Amino acid sequence: MARELEGKVAVVTGAASGIGLASAEAMLAAGARVVLADRDEAALAAACARLGEAALPLRLDLLDPAACASLVPRALAMAGQIDILHANAGTYIGGDLVDADTAAMDRMLQLNVNVVMKNVHDVLPHMIGRRTGDILVTSSLAAHYPTPWEPVYASGKWAIHCFVQTVRRQVFKHGLRVGSISPGPVVSALLADWPADKLQQAREAGSLLEPAEVAQVLLFMLTRPRGMTIRDVVMLPTHFDL
Repeated sequence: MARELEGKVAVVTGAASGIGLASAEAMLAAGARVVLADRDEAALAAACARLGEAALPLRLDLLDPAACASLVPRALAMAGQIDILHANAGTYIGGDLVDADTAAMDRMLQLNVNVVMKNVHDVLPHMIGRRTGDILVTSSLAAHYPTPWEPVYASGKWAIHCFVQTVRRQVFKHGLRVGSISPGPVVSALLADWPADKLQQAREAGSLLEPAEVAQVLLFMLTRPRGMTIRDVVMLPTHFDL
């Protein structure tokens, strides 16, 4: 693989597993140093030990306001600059709204919406000052279609889709690119909360994506010429019937 991200520094949230880990692996292979941020200290340590010295572990809980606010300054102290922010951390609630736990709803919306907005807010002064930077957000197919089996999750992703597109229009004048990737169902821990019948149907049909497939699309977005922004990619398993 060409080392197209040589000299770049990326920060990835939710980086100890799933899409976040695959994203970090892809960017490391392309030559970047990557700050992997996650609350799972053991998984983070194991991942970074395997990935080598260019993988920098940053243990923090983004649901803690003080810890969330420390993401950017701590990453800068570790790596000196931030060229790429992949705001990936998130959680999932599926099923009927009437059955949802409201505390879990609060936690999901805080992580999937508020934390993303705060992380992007906090990195903007650094990127604007350098007149360059890429911000990518992990969204979802649910941001584009009102999936009836996940109303809370889908509503949060619709909010993030709007956020990404509006912020992009505010900051492109500073040389920044902002985009999102919206995959269909990905093999990850988030699928644990899918309705059992829906998950079984997806498995039988072969209609799930692998995290590494999502990461390859993220790398494609990051390696376009600076005059081109890939605003949003919707990617589906070929056999996914929605």
